Amino acid sequence: MSFRYTHATSLDEALTVLAASGTLPVAGGSDLLPCYNDGILAPTEVVDVRQVPELHDVVLHADGSASIGAAVSIADLAEHGALGERFPLLRDACASVGTPALRNQGSLGGNLAQRHHCWYFRRGVGCFKRGGTHCAAVDGEHQYHGIVADGTCRAVHPSDPAVALEVLDASIQVARAGSAMRSLSLEQFYDGAATDPRREAQLDAGDLIVAVHLPAASAGGTQHWEKLMQRGAWDFALASCAAQRRRDGSVRMALGGVALHPWRVALSVEEDVAVGGLDDESVDALAERALYDAVPLAHNGFKVAMAQALLRRAMRAIAS
Repeated sequence: MSFRYTHATSLDEALTVLAASGTLPVAGGSDLLPCYNDGILAPTEVVDVRQVPELHDVVLHADGSASIGAAVSIADLAEHGALGERFPLLRDACASVGTPALRNQGSLGGNLAQRHHCWYFRRGVGCFKRGGTHCAAVDGEHQYHGIVADGTCRAVHPSDPAVALEVLDASIQVARAGSAMRSLSLEQFYDGAATDPRREAQLDAGDLIVAVHLPAASAGGTQHWEKLMQRGAWDFALASCAAQRRRDGSVRMALGGVALHPWRVALSVEEDVAVGGLDDESVDALAERALYDAVPLAHNGFKVAMAQALLRRAMRAIAS
């Protein structure tokens, strides 16, 4: 198999090329090429978007908000001092991604849109995402799979930045030739991830992630990130937690490694955390309540305990 390669230097050029059937965008290629090799993607042409001006800038706006081009590398976000001062949660989540080589190669847009890494899916087993009718992991090896049953697929999304961006109330700007730019929240972007057999993100053929916008209301406050991994480094999250107490006192919390999307903690739990004055008993009760609807599989119940521990530590971290 082979595909054509086009190097785009403008957004219009990239979108025009992407409008052709079978064309996919590429920045770092750290997920596209493995997906190509595993038979998950079969493009007839790829368009390199790394030199499109709108896609490689980080812009800090005077009102406290920020815009990040989709082709900005994960390493640049982890090392961007001014952005990290406003949004340390995103900085820390990016710093925890993979290896230094992967952080330098991978782009923010590609990281958010990457396919999941379930071994059944990646090896062509006839699971729900590869033409089957059920999740092969449910009755197989699933110790690293999800504990939230919100669809047929029980894989987990591998993106660390996505969990941080969910808490930071980010929006994803998506463009396509001949259409107005559309803005999607993280919830909208991953809507139906576990129920759609074709994809995890709401991206159609011809779509291109242009930028991620962080609102001014999410800047500052108290921000917290923690990720638990089997190997301690250079690994996907067994579970992760992003949390923020905003400057207005409101609280947002989300978990990674538990579902095929960043899993936002129930609003009622966030509101109780925001009230403050929590003793150890209250923190324990809130962490348990947050995972009340978890449905672990036979061999991954340990993830419930992990997620609860992360939530307890996050609540204490943003308590004041």
